[in-house]
Amino acid sequence: MPTAAKLVAAIGFALMAYMASEAFKPLLPEGTRVHLLSPLNAGIGALSGWLVMGRLAGRGYREAVSSGLRTAAVAVFYILTGWAAYEMIRKSMRLLYDGPMEALVAMMGMIGEYAVMAATDPRTALIVVGGGVVAACLSEWAARNLG
Repeated sequence: MPTAAKLVAAIGFALMAYMASEAFKPLLPEGTRVHLLSPLNAGIGALSGWLVMGRLAGRGYREAVSSGLRTAAVAVFYILTGWAAYEMIRKSMRLLYDGPMEALVAMMGMIGEYAVMAATDPRTALIVVGGGVVAACLSEWAARNLG
């Protein structure tokens, strides 16, 4: 059921994912196609905000902070998994892997590589953590005052 808290969480986490994607783009290798990176990641952030944070709103601001970090982690997990799967399929179409197991192992390696790149960049990490907390607090406010 749509609520104000779910809408605010979706918008907040979409903005967080979009801004983090923009901060992450310069870290990618030269020549990487990034034209759809930010909009698609914003969509995943919006879904995470709606489905995860939206249902956790209304339990208090202290709980909102931990729920916001949880939602940000869920969004980052699905973003990293989605892009690594896309890259693995793209490489598979060029027959760069000997079999499906090698492709899956390479995908897990890409997830780890992208996660380390994002976690060690202070701007990206700050946007994910800070944006998750701010979006969660706004969602909590919407649950209390608009719902």
